[in-house]
Amino acid sequence: MTDRIRDFLRLRRPEGPCLVVDLDVVRDNYLNFARALPDSRVFYAVKANPDPAVLKLLAGLGSNFDCASVAEIDMARNAGATADRISYGNTIKKERDIAAAHNRGVRLFAVDCVEEVGKIARAAPGARVFCRILCDCDGAEWPLSRKFGCDPEMAIDVLEHAHGLGLEAHGVSFHVGSQQPNPEAWDVALKASASIFRTLSERGIQLRMVNLGGGFPAKYVRDVPAVKSYGQAIFTALRRHFGNRIPETIIEPGRGMVGEAGVIKAEVVLISKKSAADPVRWVYLDIGKFGGLAETMDEAIRYPIRTPRDGEATEPCVLAGPTCDSADVLYEKTPYELPVSLAIGDEVLIEGTGAYTQTYSAVAFNGFDPLKSYVI
Repeated sequence: MTDRIRDFLRLRRPEGPCLVVDLDVVRDNYLNFARALPDSRVFYAVKANPDPAVLKLLAGLGSNFDCASVAEIDMARNAGATADRISYGNTIKKERDIAAAHNRGVRLFAVDCVEEVGKIARAAPGARVFCRILCDCDGAEWPLSRKFGCDPEMAIDVLEHAHGLGLEAHGVSFHVGSQQPNPEAWDVALKASASIFRTLSERGIQLRMVNLGGGFPAKYVRDVPAVKSYGQAIFTALRRHFGNRIPETIIEPGRGMVGEAGVIKAEVVLISKKSAADPVRWVYLDIGKFGGLAETMDEAIRYPIRTPRDGEATEPCVLAGPTCDSADVLYEKTPYELPVSLAIGDEVLIEGTGAYTQTYSAVAFNGFDPLKSYVI
């Protein structure tokens, strides 16, 4: 929570649940990434928060953009980014979308199989491709599944196939899992990447780039290492596995760039119990999984929640959203400690919600409006 957000909520009193994002925090985070990893190009993950004001700020600061669709590519271009500052980082793309991106000047594409390489060779001849490899994501609070990436051994064949079809086999990418608290998590993936570089070099194919992905955390209920710690650990791992021939590197921060910049204002709609003897109260808010808090799925992300009654005695509560869907429960396996005096109508502030909230908000499910967003 920043003073700017606090003043905005006090003076504007916006109706309904809403997200407020402070651009000053986004600016500071970008500069921290640039200082911590000075030899890496920043490709902001647009999906984290594609608000035009956020993208325009980052474009002006010199950021590049990791895009997952043609629509996101257009958002980045509208914010001021030229095509050479855009990566089409989704490994699952329609061939016509590849062609549309290529027609817009985009030349950098992600792949993780020979089938995707074939589409790019047809729709974007001569483009640069990087192959995503699987990563175990050990320790990440929001682990990424096996949906993206391939075995490192297969990556060698994928990149060799791309080279044979006239594409530029440019590099390797991986993702250590979102909200990764361990700065050493990049080491194993960099070891595998270096092995791919060496094997392909022996076959006459010179890779040039390693995409270090995202994973840089925002602070929620637990402290996380500073960005500087990640930069030092990554550079050490690069030197360990690549020696003096360190490749070009890029990073794709999303949550780490905008997560702590945002706060959601919500309201307590109902407080009840399921039986007279039930020791746990149910607290229902006017926002839930379908209103933008999808990352509470499996209680993976635990957001800090502030109330006007903080400092008073607390008790465990189940926290849930307002919709008529039984899945719309935020925290039940591990109940949330909230003040005993919390009452219907109280406003609560959900911190660290600048990333993956507004874009996860459903379009009028149960008739509730999508999450409103204000950028200041």
